[in-house]
Amino acid sequence: MKDILNFLIEVGELKRKPRRGWLLHQIKNPETTAEHIFRTTIIAWVLGKKKRLNLERVIKIALVHDLCEVYSPDVTPYDPLLPKDKKKIREILKKWPKFTNNLKIRKYNNKYKSECRALEKLTSKLPSDLKAEMKNLWLDFENGLTKEGRFVKQADKVENLLQGMEYWKKHGRIQYRLWIRWIKEILDDPILLELARTIENKFCKK
Repeated sequence: MKDILNFLIEVGELKRKPRRGWLLHQIKNPETTAEHIFRTTIIAWVLGKKKRLNLERVIKIALVHDLCEVYSPDVTPYDPLLPKDKKKIREILKKWPKFTNNLKIRKYNNKYKSECRALEKLTSKLPSDLKAEMKNLWLDFENGLTKEGRFVKQADKVENLLQGMEYWKKHGRIQYRLWIRWIKEILDDPILLELARTIENKFCKK
Protein backbone atom coordinates (compact mmCIF):
# COMPACT_ATOMS: atom_id res chain seq x y z
CA MET A 1 0.00 0.00 0.00
CA LYS A 2 2.92 2.39 0.64
CA ASP A 3 4.01 2.15 -3.00
CA ILE A 4 0.48 2.92 -4.19
CA LEU A 5 0.30 5.89 -1.83
CA ASN A 6 3.61 7.21 -3.15
CA PHE A 7 2.30 6.81 -6.72
CA LEU A 8 -0.82 8.80 -5.83
CA ILE A 9 1.30 11.55 -4.27
CA GLU A 10 3.44 11.72 -7.40
CA VAL A 11 0.38 11.87 -9.64
CA GLY A 12 -0.93 14.69 -7.45
CA GLU A 13 1.92 16.85 -8.74
CA LEU A 14 -0.05 17.21 -11.98
CA LYS A 15 -2.61 19.31 -10.06
CA ARG A 16 0.13 21.90 -9.62
CA LYS A 17 1.78 21.66 -13.03
CA PRO A 18 0.56 24.38 -15.42
CA ARG A 19 0.34 23.50 -19.09
CA ARG A 20 3.41 24.93 -20.74
CA GLY A 21 1.75 25.95 -23.99
CA TRP A 22 -0.51 28.38 -22.14
CA LEU A 23 2.45 29.80 -20.26
CA LEU A 24 4.08 30.55 -23.61
CA HIS A 25 0.90 32.40 -24.57
CA GLN A 26 1.28 34.37 -21.32
CA ILE A 27 -2.03 33.14 -19.90
CA LYS A 28 -2.21 34.01 -16.22
CA ASN A 29 -2.96 31.05 -13.92
CA PRO A 30 -3.41 28.58 -16.80
CA GLU A 31 -4.96 25.15 -16.50
CA THR A 32 -2.87 22.36 -15.03
CA THR A 33 -2.14 19.02 -16.62
CA ALA A 34 -4.60 17.40 -14.18
CA GLU A 35 -7.36 19.80 -15.27
CA HIS A 36 -6.66 18.98 -18.91
CA ILE A 37 -6.81 15.25 -18.17
CA PHE A 38 -10.12 15.72 -16.36
CA ARG A 39 -11.96 17.39 -19.25
CA THR A 40 -10.36 15.15 -21.87
CA THR A 41 -11.75 12.20 -19.92
CA ILE A 42 -15.23 13.73 -19.78
CA ILE A 43 -15.18 14.45 -23.54
CA ALA A 44 -13.98 10.95 -24.34
CA TRP A 45 -16.57 9.35 -22.07
CA VAL A 46 -19.59 11.39 -23.19
CA LEU A 47 -18.85 11.21 -26.92
CA GLY A 48 -17.41 7.70 -26.77
CA LYS A 49 -20.82 6.59 -25.52
CA LYS A 50 -22.34 7.86 -28.78
CA LYS A 51 -19.90 5.66 -30.72
CA ARG A 52 -20.57 2.62 -28.52
CA LEU A 53 -16.92 2.23 -27.68
CA ASN A 54 -15.58 0.25 -24.75
CA LEU A 55 -16.08 3.07 -22.23
CA GLU A 56 -14.01 1.52 -19.47
CA ARG A 57 -11.03 1.42 -21.82
CA VAL A 58 -11.77 4.91 -23.16
CA ILE A 59 -11.86 6.41 -19.66
CA LYS A 60 -8.72 4.60 -18.54
CA ILE A 61 -6.78 5.70 -21.64
CA ALA A 62 -7.87 9.30 -21.09
CA LEU A 63 -6.82 9.18 -17.43
CA VAL A 64 -3.42 7.71 -18.24
CA HIS A 65 -2.55 9.64 -21.40
CA ASP A 66 -0.58 12.48 -19.73
CA LEU A 67 0.49 10.86 -16.44
CA CYS A 68 4.04 10.68 -17.79
CA GLU A 69 4.25 14.49 -17.43
CA VAL A 70 4.96 13.99 -13.74
CA TYR A 71 8.54 13.37 -14.93
CA SER A 72 8.63 14.32 -18.61
CA PRO A 73 8.51 17.87 -20.00
CA ASP A 74 5.27 19.24 -21.42
CA VAL A 75 6.37 19.57 -25.05
CA THR A 76 4.68 22.05 -27.40
CA PRO A 77 4.68 22.03 -31.23
CA TYR A 78 6.76 25.24 -31.20
CA ASP A 79 9.65 24.06 -29.04
CA PRO A 80 12.44 23.83 -31.67
CA LEU A 81 11.64 27.38 -32.80
CA LEU A 82 11.43 29.17 -29.47
CA PRO A 83 13.96 31.92 -28.68
CA LYS A 84 14.70 33.12 -25.15
CA ASP A 85 13.34 36.59 -25.87
CA LYS A 86 9.66 36.65 -24.81
CA LYS A 87 8.81 39.32 -27.37
CA LYS A 88 10.13 37.10 -30.15
CA ILE A 89 8.14 34.18 -28.76
CA ARG A 90 4.94 36.16 -29.38
CA GLU A 91 5.89 36.53 -33.03
CA ILE A 92 6.61 32.80 -33.37
CA LEU A 93 3.19 31.95 -31.92
CA LYS A 94 1.42 33.97 -34.61
CA LYS A 95 2.14 31.26 -37.18
CA TRP A 96 1.65 27.51 -37.03
CA PRO A 97 5.09 25.82 -36.89
CA LYS A 98 6.35 24.02 -39.98
CA PHE A 99 9.10 21.44 -39.93
CA THR A 100 10.75 19.05 -42.37
CA ASN A 101 9.65 15.41 -42.20
CA ASN A 102 13.02 14.42 -40.72
CA LEU A 103 12.68 16.98 -37.95
CA LYS A 104 9.10 15.89 -37.26
CA ILE A 105 10.23 12.28 -36.92
CA ARG A 106 13.12 13.25 -34.66
CA LYS A 107 10.86 15.40 -32.48
CA TYR A 108 8.31 12.60 -32.16
CA ASN A 109 10.92 9.96 -31.33
CA ASN A 110 12.55 12.15 -28.66
CA LYS A 111 9.19 12.93 -27.09
CA TYR A 112 8.10 9.29 -27.21
CA LYS A 113 11.29 8.02 -25.57
CA SER A 114 11.21 10.71 -22.88
CA GLU A 115 7.59 10.00 -21.99
CA CYS A 116 8.09 6.24 -22.04
CA ARG A 117 10.97 6.55 -19.55
CA ALA A 118 8.90 8.90 -17.40
CA LEU A 119 5.94 6.52 -17.28
CA GLU A 120 8.29 3.64 -16.43
CA LYS A 121 9.72 5.67 -13.53
CA LEU A 122 6.26 6.70 -12.29
CA THR A 123 4.85 3.16 -12.30
CA SER A 124 8.00 1.26 -11.38
CA LYS A 125 6.86 0.23 -7.89
CA LEU A 126 3.22 -0.51 -8.68
CA PRO A 127 1.97 -4.12 -8.75
CA SER A 128 3.14 -5.71 -12.01
CA ASP A 129 -0.36 -6.20 -13.43
CA LEU A 130 -1.32 -2.54 -12.83
CA LYS A 131 1.99 -1.31 -14.21
CA ALA A 132 1.54 -3.41 -17.36
CA GLU A 133 -2.04 -2.20 -17.81
CA MET A 134 -1.06 1.46 -17.56
CA LYS A 135 1.74 1.01 -20.08
CA ASN A 136 -0.60 -0.84 -22.46
CA LEU A 137 -3.18 1.96 -22.21
CA TRP A 138 -0.55 4.64 -22.79
CA LEU A 139 0.88 2.78 -25.79
CA ASP A 140 -2.65 2.49 -27.18
CA PHE A 141 -3.05 6.27 -26.91
CA GLU A 142 0.33 6.97 -28.48
CA ASN A 143 0.14 4.43 -31.29
CA GLY A 144 -3.59 4.10 -31.93
CA LEU A 145 -3.65 0.36 -31.30
CA THR A 146 -7.44 0.24 -30.87
CA LYS A 147 -10.40 2.35 -31.93
CA GLU A 148 -10.61 3.51 -28.30
CA GLY A 149 -7.00 4.69 -28.34
CA ARG A 150 -7.45 6.51 -31.64
CA PHE A 151 -10.63 8.18 -30.37
CA VAL A 152 -9.03 9.44 -27.15
CA LYS A 153 -6.03 10.76 -29.10
CA GLN A 154 -8.36 12.99 -31.10
CA ALA A 155 -10.51 13.89 -28.07
CA ASP A 156 -7.31 15.17 -26.45
CA LYS A 157 -6.81 17.57 -29.38
CA VAL A 158 -10.40 18.79 -29.20
CA GLU A 159 -9.98 19.57 -25.51
CA ASN A 160 -6.92 21.65 -26.41
CA LEU A 161 -9.02 23.51 -28.98
CA LEU A 162 -11.82 24.17 -26.49
CA GLN A 163 -9.41 25.46 -23.86
CA GLY A 164 -7.66 27.62 -26.43
CA MET A 165 -10.93 29.16 -27.57
CA GLU A 166 -11.93 29.87 -23.96
CA TYR A 167 -8.61 31.64 -23.39
CA TRP A 168 -8.96 33.54 -26.67
CA LYS A 169 -12.39 34.80 -25.62
CA LYS A 170 -11.08 35.85 -22.21
CA HIS A 171 -7.57 37.12 -23.02
CA GLY A 172 -7.42 37.56 -26.79
CA ARG A 173 -3.88 36.13 -26.96
CA ILE A 174 -4.61 32.98 -28.94
CA GLN A 175 -4.33 32.86 -32.73
CA TYR A 176 -7.68 31.15 -32.89
CA ARG A 177 -7.90 30.98 -36.69
CA LEU A 178 -4.74 28.87 -36.72
CA TRP A 179 -6.27 26.57 -34.12
CA ILE A 180 -9.49 26.14 -36.08
CA ARG A 181 -7.56 25.31 -39.25
CA TRP A 182 -5.26 22.92 -37.36
CA ILE A 183 -8.09 20.94 -35.76
CA LYS A 184 -9.84 20.46 -39.10
CA GLU A 185 -6.62 19.10 -40.59
CA ILE A 186 -5.98 16.48 -37.90
CA LEU A 187 -9.48 15.22 -37.04
CA ASP A 188 -11.26 12.51 -38.98
CA ASP A 189 -13.74 11.24 -36.40
CA PRO A 190 -17.24 12.50 -37.38
CA ILE A 191 -18.46 13.04 -33.81
CA LEU A 192 -15.36 14.95 -32.76
CA LEU A 193 -15.48 16.99 -35.97
CA GLU A 194 -19.06 17.90 -35.08
CA LEU A 195 -17.93 19.02 -31.62
CA ALA A 196 -15.12 21.07 -33.19
CA ARG A 197 -17.60 22.79 -35.51
CA THR A 198 -19.90 23.47 -32.56
CA ILE A 199 -16.98 25.02 -30.65
CA GLU A 200 -16.17 27.22 -33.65
CA ASN A 201 -19.79 28.33 -34.00
CA LYS A 202 -20.10 29.17 -30.32
CA PHE A 203 -16.94 31.24 -30.05
CA CYS A 204 -16.50 32.72 -33.53
CA LYS A 205 -19.95 33.35 -34.98
CA LYS A 206 -22.44 35.91 -33.76
